[in-house]
Amino acid sequence: MRRTATRSPLHFFVGVSAMAIAAVPGTAFAQDTAPAAGRPESSEVPPPPAAASTAEPESEAIVVTGIRASLRASMDIKRDSIGVVDAISAEDIGKFPDTNLAESLQRITGVSIQRDNGEGSFVTVRGFGPEFNMVTLNGRQMPTSSLGDGASPPSSRSFDFANLASEGIAAVEVYKTGRASVASGGIGSTINIRTPRPLDRPGFRGSIAAKGVLDSSRNDGNPITPEISGIISDTFADNRIGILVTGAYQKRKASVNQANVGWRDGYLGSENNWGSLAQVGDPRYVNITNRPGPNDVYEVPQNASYDLNDIDRERINGQLVLQFKPTDSLSGAIDYTYSQNTVEVRNSNVGVWFNHGDTSSEWTDGPVAGPVFYTERFTAPDPGCVAPSGTCNIGKDLSYSGALTANRSINKSLGANLSWKGLGGLTLTVDAHHSTAESKPSNKYGSSVAVGNAIFGVANQTINFDNDLPVISYNMAPGIDPLNASLITPTGNAFRNAYFKDRINQGQLIGRYDFDNSVVDSLDFGVSYIDNKIRSAYGFIQNDTWGGAGPASDIPDDIFQLQSLPDRFDGVSGADDPSMIQSFYTFDFERMVDLIQDLYGTCSNPLTGSSQANSCLAQFTVDRRTKERTFAPYLQINSQFDLLDHPAHLVAGMRYEKTKVTSSALVPVPSGTRWVADNEFGIIYSGDSDFTTFKGSYSNWLPSIDFDMSPMRDVKLRASYSHTITRADYASLQGGRTLDSLFRVGGGTGSQGNPGLLPYLSKNFDLSAEWYYGPASYVSVGYFHKSVSNFLSTTQISSDAFGLRTPIGGPRYEAAIAALGPNASATDIRQYIATNYPGTVQIQPNGQIFVLSLPEDPLLNFQITTPFNSDQKARLYGFEFAVQHNFWDTGFGTILNYTIVRGDAEYDNSLPWNVSQFALTGLSDSANAVLFYDKNGIQARVAYNWRDQYLAGTGPNPYYIEAYGQVDASASWEFRKGFQVFGEVINLTGESRRGHRRSDRNVTFASPGYARYAAGFRFTF
Repeated sequence: MRRTATRSPLHFFVGVSAMAIAAVPGTAFAQDTAPAAGRPESSEVPPPPAAASTAEPESEAIVVTGIRASLRASMDIKRDSIGVVDAISAEDIGKFPDTNLAESLQRITGVSIQRDNGEGSFVTVRGFGPEFNMVTLNGRQMPTSSLGDGASPPSSRSFDFANLASEGIAAVEVYKTGRASVASGGIGSTINIRTPRPLDRPGFRGSIAAKGVLDSSRNDGNPITPEISGIISDTFADNRIGILVTGAYQKRKASVNQANVGWRDGYLGSENNWGSLAQVGDPRYVNITNRPGPNDVYEVPQNASYDLNDIDRERINGQLVLQFKPTDSLSGAIDYTYSQNTVEVRNSNVGVWFNHGDTSSEWTDGPVAGPVFYTERFTAPDPGCVAPSGTCNIGKDLSYSGALTANRSINKSLGANLSWKGLGGLTLTVDAHHSTAESKPSNKYGSSVAVGNAIFGVANQTINFDNDLPVISYNMAPGIDPLNASLITPTGNAFRNAYFKDRINQGQLIGRYDFDNSVVDSLDFGVSYIDNKIRSAYGFIQNDTWGGAGPASDIPDDIFQLQSLPDRFDGVSGADDPSMIQSFYTFDFERMVDLIQDLYGTCSNPLTGSSQANSCLAQFTVDRRTKERTFAPYLQINSQFDLLDHPAHLVAGMRYEKTKVTSSALVPVPSGTRWVADNEFGIIYSGDSDFTTFKGSYSNWLPSIDFDMSPMRDVKLRASYSHTITRADYASLQGGRTLDSLFRVGGGTGSQGNPGLLPYLSKNFDLSAEWYYGPASYVSVGYFHKSVSNFLSTTQISSDAFGLRTPIGGPRYEAAIAALGPNASATDIRQYIATNYPGTVQIQPNGQIFVLSLPEDPLLNFQITTPFNSDQKARLYGFEFAVQHNFWDTGFGTILNYTIVRGDAEYDNSLPWNVSQFALTGLSDSANAVLFYDKNGIQARVAYNWRDQYLAGTGPNPYYIEAYGQVDASASWEFRKGFQVFGEVINLTGESRRGHRRSDRNVTFASPGYARYAAGFRFTF
């Protein structure tokens, strides 16, 4: 049933730093590996020569550029570093391996990526997802910003690499072991992005590249979009002043078509819930084939759709650097970095929703039973009944929905540093930066939108799960044509508005003292202060008019366009099934919204929420503000010595971090409570909102020790031990206390964050062995082990809130009990209070009694759910294998790597939804295989990247991303010195992607893959 091409693991070793293979235009310096102020490892990674070259004794220097230069530079960083470090280096000025940093990073051993809208965006390192990896720019902590799903308050610390083009990047370093001198925050890794500096390559230099990109996934033809990049660098005053400018503009048009299925919880066969399968004695029981047994777990579909998403992405990057060196001992730089990434997604979909009434189904064997098919039948609409109607049966709906979102992320960073080489081996560097990251909608609709239409009269609907693509089919009641545009009725809609901004001010003092003739080679010391300020906001407006906002006659037929479906899922098994929905209607989104706004006040007068003036952007009802201030001094001793007559290094350090957290959140202010029915109570809100604030603090001592030795020439053995941390997500730290508006006799419920949460703590141990047997060839094998604690869980605390009181147990209540007796019913007590205390109740037009709370009533108790650090621990371990080999002087070479990741906290799919489980997400094996050629001005490479299936999310139900492999290829030809033409193909074989829940038949999404082609020209001077 399932595809197998990407499921079989690659049975070979793989090499680090394979990223440097692509012959794609970028804008970076291959030689720019000199330490930048504030950059990690400035004491351990020495600057290479001004040009990547190999000098032959007593002969002319042979300059090495391109793929081989990049691989050599990356290998040198790995070999010369203390600890486990892998890197990607630019191939030449103006040339980085991939135009997307995440897609380059995936070629590093142990690094996997998550794709969004067809492009790499987030990275996972050694099984730890994007929120567990710290990203720095030239050693400075960078703010992060993304809107997540756009349908909830953003809260992630994950860095979105899709915001950055590779233009202007000199190298990317992945620090897999902790170090006192390296910024904390990444259990998985610290990823340092390094940018070029003009004084690293004196003189007037530059590169300009232009290319056209054709993405074959695009639904409406195959438009060619431009990508233009450039870098110019010059030095003056005897190369003591330099200026560098980089810029990149990229436009991309693509489509991501996807089948989506939503599911009910994982029920036991013995359960009898809404949505569960019929039990013995139910007439529907006979319609179930191979029903799951009482101890089997199964999931039934709730909804399903085919979604066509047309994507327009515009990315703008730029950097300006002014560098100066007035004396040999004093140098400094001022730099400004800017990136803007705007992504517009136009969605059209056709979908079904199940009511779990008259159903039929077939199932595979347990203990985790998967559906073969699931069908539901519906009552035909009453003759002459049309939507909307509350008096007759309009029938079951077939949804034709759409959306238009446009979200923009802008990153800005202004930094400066000054470095002084003093007397006696002392070096001091002062570095500071002000950086912001902001994400918000760039249109008037919102960050996540749904505008519904429907045709009513579905007789039955089915999903078949025998193929990779879930096959959705339906039949209409007699006389109803689903392709008759005049029957399409406007229904419900939702406009969600999310906002996120992260601002970081950081100052660092970095020092180093070099000793002469001492076992201690040098001493690193420093201190960092980070002021991190976050704002996360969210609001929505919604109209739940799913039975029809107005008659179909309100909407003109010419607003709809007929769209075919099977051809949009070519290459995915099941798309050729004749029972699949063959076509549906899309619509002009902007025109539709303007129309329903004029007709129904959709945005100006919604049923839920309120909008900003003259738009559909919702007013914020959630507004969270968090400030983290971290003070972090460190001390690190670097020593080199002979051990058993062989060179060895030992680096030992300690980093201390003290963090204070202040978190506030805007919450609606309650003014009282009321007893509205026998066992129903409600909170009365004043209409005002105010910020509630909570505080917390924590401190960590983070030791690290790295040892390496060379038992023989070109062989290096390493051992490292360190403690690293990752801070909790911003939602868990939020300071607001939110109360549920309804409560019961026993009290109320609510939730709040916990700014006092401790960060995740990982104790890391690494071993590795490396053999550098050629100028750009090596073999390595490594073992890593992480023991992680301070995982987050939830608990409940009892507390009153806002001084709210409850009528239960108050003077009026006690008087009623005294008069009516202890067995008096709630109805009698409420009537007694209304009769004897009429001024303290409200009588509704329908006669309903609202008993209001009074100051003399008892305080209302709430059970407040809040996160806390549990005593749960997890162990993660694995192996990394790498080979990088050049085949003599042929120009051919290969890079192979394979990573094994294992953990002791796995999800058990055979347990039902109501059994709490703890599991590690993101764990999977991964591999790379690259073959390249680089000689005589011709460069070419073919790369295969593979990641095994992994658990992507947990909770009551798990979901998995299935194994995926992708082939990329590129080639370039320098036909004249400085002039180069090039081409590339991403996802050459058009591999598709898929996800599922407990069973691989519980498909959550299936999406076809398509190749992306590019060709262009580059001029270097």
